[in-house]
Amino acid sequence: MKILIACEESQEVCRAFRELGFEAYSCDLQECSGGKPEWHIVGDAIKEAYSGKYDVMIAHPPCTYMSKAGARWMYPTAGNLCQDRYAKAIEAKVMFLELLNAPIEFIAVENPTPLKVVELPKHSQAIQPFEYGHEYSKRTLLWLKNLPLLKPTDIQINYKPYLPSNTGGKKRGQKYHSVSISQKESSKTFSGVAKAMAEQWGNFIRSRNVAAWL
Repeated sequence: MKILIACEESQEVCRAFRELGFEAYSCDLQECSGGKPEWHIVGDAIKEAYSGKYDVMIAHPPCTYMSKAGARWMYPTAGNLCQDRYAKAIEAKVMFLELLNAPIEFIAVENPTPLKVVELPKHSQAIQPFEYGHEYSKRTLLWLKNLPLLKPTDIQINYKPYLPSNTGGKKRGQKYHSVSISQKESSKTFSGVAKAMAEQWGNFIRSRNVAAWL
């Protein structure tokens, strides 16, 4: 069984699957920062997804122009859409849909909450880092194909917003994370979430394969 972790250079999810004995490969246009270049493919994630080599794919397509967090740039003035940014959002949507519709049996695509104007399909599930052992909130959506919903593994009661631009938590009286975070850091999958993906989806797929042989 081969697993593609598309649009991942951190290798967080790739490493989690590797630790459970799966043949997983991260793929991105840039070199990996996870320290395992032998597990990394520098290249086009769409090309890999359509290569016919993979049984499973977890994809993290670019979200900068589609994310609801960028609403103030999509609508620089009330009611007026930034056409240049909208065009880039539609380009990102095309890539998102190509990954979601790839000819792979088991697929999970993750992204933050998108702007309504982008019109992404309805997601399967919303998850939070604080459900998987991290004291942060950072709402992430999952679009799933033939995979079960992720189950929380370690719910934290005390948590704060992960991204400094997220002031909603501060208004609600939560602790506020004011440390500057780079775009690369902000897009990295939390280790607890990566572990849950590998354990829950990995065991699900393995059980399916065993049942097929009985």
